[in-house]
Amino acid sequence: MLKKLISAGVVAAGMMLVATPTTAQEVTLKLHQFLPLRAAIPDRFITPWIERVQSQSDGRIKVEHYPSMQLGGKPPELAQQVTDGAVDIVWTVMGYTPGRFPRAEAFELPFMVATAEETSVAFQRYADKHMQDDFPGMQVIAVHTHGPGLIHSKTPVRSLEDLKGMKLRGPTRVITGMLDELGAVAIGMPVPAVPEAVSKGVIDGAVIPWEVTLPLKMTELVTNHTGFSGDRGLYTATFLFAMNKARYDALPNDLKKVIDDNSGVEAARLAGRAMDEVDKIGLAKAQQSGNTIITLDAAETARWKEAANPVIDNWIAEMDGKGIDGAALAQDARDLVAAGTK
Repeated sequence: MLKKLISAGVVAAGMMLVATPTTAQEVTLKLHQFLPLRAAIPDRFITPWIERVQSQSDGRIKVEHYPSMQLGGKPPELAQQVTDGAVDIVWTVMGYTPGRFPRAEAFELPFMVATAEETSVAFQRYADKHMQDDFPGMQVIAVHTHGPGLIHSKTPVRSLEDLKGMKLRGPTRVITGMLDELGAVAIGMPVPAVPEAVSKGVIDGAVIPWEVTLPLKMTELVTNHTGFSGDRGLYTATFLFAMNKARYDALPNDLKKVIDDNSGVEAARLAGRAMDEVDKIGLAKAQQSGNTIITLDAAETARWKEAANPVIDNWIAEMDGKGIDGAALAQDARDLVAAGTK
């Protein structure tokens, strides 16, 4: 009997040793976003993020990356796709779903943005402080912004008057509202639609950061690029990198920790830094192409800022009407950006 018990114990122990590696939970996550793989964020932020998560989980988390809306739908549907659990993780523009993230719009206000890294760190801290209840059904990995947005146009924009009547693409309702206020004819559309719209004459140009000019081949479609004096750009857009909350909650604690360790301010910093790095490449490409690069002087920049002030006033009034202290949010956003990346 003793021999049988010992033998059974040895067999059981052996089975446990064999079973242990396979009983650890393994997870496959589908990540969906709208840009091609070689664009700045997929290439320099999302792909390295995937590699870190897979490595730190010892391969127990596998992330399948689907760029360019390969799983179907349109970019404005991404936020709902992750909320519904149709996909596990998304990266998207918050402003593609107007009204869904109203507090985020403080960062879209005119002349709020500094570098992408500075502004992304500020936006993450702002979201942690003010937006905890704004993402039902989601586990936020990071929020961030791009760098200073510029005007890229078929004809040069050297003054506020040159903008009058120009058909320009804008990414979100706040930014299209700003363009209208400045005298342009704003047309809202997701960024993948821009090249065709420019080539067909639907728009005369677009407001985008330098990094986006590369995947869109914007320096071949237009030859004029207008930026501004000082340490603040015309505008930025806000981005969301998030996981389905139920999917996150179902992870074992050690795998949750892997996601958590790659979330928050440091993730936002890396996303912003990726944008800044590729902004430099986009600018260099335009210079090499011989395009006209215009920087409005301090006096002309001041005219634009004054002309854009009603956009800020209107947004604050709209937030107040929703029971949100818009003035306090706008001021806190400015303060956080001014604090930099510390």
